[in-house]
Amino acid sequence: MFWKKLLGESGETLAAMHLEKNGYKIITRNYKCRYGEIDIIAKEKNTWCFIEVKAIAKSSSESPFDTIGKKKMEHIENSAAQYVAENKLGNERIRFDAVGIRVNDGKNEIELVKGIL
Repeated sequence: MFWKKLLGESGETLAAMHLEKNGYKIITRNYKCRYGEIDIIAKEKNTWCFIEVKAIAKSSSESPFDTIGKKKMEHIENSAAQYVAENKLGNERIRFDAVGIRVNDGKNEIELVKGIL
């Protein structure tokens, strides 16, 4: 369990750095509400992005994106709706993105997928 938590935290940090390098402005990380958690909330130009981060070990045969199931997406959607309501963003453009990371001894593969919903 410790390794999984450490992998997740490292993945979120790598994802945030990658997003910033690609023009995103990080607004908040690990937003929590009664519906769940959103790993990263950021803005890309005039679009609010709700971003799920999945990091896996390089040795895994599956894609990081394979681990984002329907139930997880429902939690992300509901959490994003809560954030939008709390921050009065109803007229703003929103998008759901994902960052998949394969972690491997200093050489990490990072992939950003925009508009996963």
